[in-house]
Amino acid sequence: MSTVCWITARGLFGRRRFLLLLPLPLLLVVLAVLSRGLGVPADSWGPPVLVGLGLAVVLPVVALIVGTGVLGAEIDDGTVVHVLTTPLPRWQIVLPKLAVAVGATAAAVAVPLFAAGLLADSVRLGLGLAVAASVGALAYSALFLAASLLTRRPVLLGLVYVLIWEGLLGNVVTGTRVLSIQHYVIALADRLAPTNLLETTVSVPVAAVMTVLVCVGFTLLAINRLRSFSVAGETS
Repeated sequence: MSTVCWITARGLFGRRRFLLLLPLPLLLVVLAVLSRGLGVPADSWGPPVLVGLGLAVVLPVVALIVGTGVLGAEIDDGTVVHVLTTPLPRWQIVLPKLAVAVGATAAAVAVPLFAAGLLADSVRLGLGLAVAASVGALAYSALFLAASLLTRRPVLLGLVYVLIWEGLLGNVVTGTRVLSIQHYVIALADRLAPTNLLETTVSVPVAAVMTVLVCVGFTLLAINRLRSFSVAGETS
């Protein structure tokens, strides 16, 4: 499994796709620094920067880029054949790739969110956002990794979920938030660091249970889907 992790990490960091991870986290930090430096009250810039940009855009978009790339890119360029010919059980292929996706996403998002939370309120808020974002990285990565095995256009499917379901419907139809990873993350962050900068109608117990279901469910789906792939890289 360590070999699969190493190959996946090398492939991920060696592709230009990885450069796409940098602008959004940097923008998050820059906006937080400028807002704090200009003396704008945290109540004014905190929600749009921390939630509207950090949790609603930076976290899911970075997870989408990484989650669809750790295995989806190998399917697109045909190198998945080398993975499928190994004697490893499929779960020993999916789990290391998921671990790399989670680690890369959490590293790219948690640090900027910690810095922004620190500037907006306190160390506690920064840590709460970082921990919650890491949990969200796991849920989003499981979802997008499974999507890369279910469709040839996982990025499009992921954008529909992030922009339409979470972004549009989540702000209009309150009930859809129960199926929104973004609101699970907000609920967890608010529990770890209670503040009026974070608001959601999803309770912490619901967020915790749904996060576990998303992580386990989509990971199992990805493993089962990979089992259906033949050596040619096509589904049987």
